Amino acid sequence: MDGDDLRKLVTRTMPFGKYEGRLIADLPGHYLNWFARTGFPAGEIGRLLALMHEIDHNGLKPLLDPLRRASDRSAR
Repeated sequence: MDGDDLRKLVTRTMPFGKYEGRLIADLPGHYLNWFARTGFPAGEIGRLLALMHEIDHNGLKPLLDPLRRASDRSAR
């Protein structure tokens, strides 16, 4: 993981599936758990989903809040 991966969690959207279009950081835990059980996709999206699963599973989602705020400010 590099530092940019954390920023990607609050700016990238899910490119496929039931939650297509939703920010990766906003995916529900049960969906991330499903990927953890069945296997994450290959490539960058799989790496980001695995990272988000670890963050969610360990109750660390609030650590993304400053990145969200920074992302919101830069989008204006």
